[in-house]
Amino acid sequence: MQISRADFADPRLAAFLQAHLDDMEPTAPPESRHALDLAALQGHGVRLWVGTEGGDLVGTAALAALEGRHEELKSMRTAPQVRGRGVATRMLDHVLADARSRGVERVSLETGSMAFFEPARRFYARAGFVVCPPFGAYADDPLSTFMTLDLRRG
Repeated sequence: MQISRADFADPRLAAFLQAHLDDMEPTAPPESRHALDLAALQGHGVRLWVGTEGGDLVGTAALAALEGRHEELKSMRTAPQVRGRGVATRMLDHVLADARSRGVERVSLETGSMAFFEPARRFYARAGFVVCPPFGAYADDPLSTFMTLDLRRG
């Protein structure tokens, strides 16, 4: 798998990200869905990467600046046909290495608290993320789980 910065002109990217939003839609009401759309991922302070394999887009991951040396993990998605093959692990490792190289000290994320998101919560916990209070502009929401990783600890 090759990992590179996203080419926002690539029509595959728009379709891949829309599939992510479509997956999230039935999981919670709009006020509890926090996935970024294509326009927001092009915003200031956001870095988006794509994973490709054999010409297919198989994964995405983004980091969005918060305050100081704190960033948020956004838009983690693995194509359904390659789930379980390590795509998410490689994407996460890549973005965390990028964050460390830029002096970022903490990466946090929001994911759902429902059963649908249990595999994601287990994945992030295996990577060292721990549950934390809401961060940035988030408020307490029973449909959200907030997690963080201190990059200064290894």
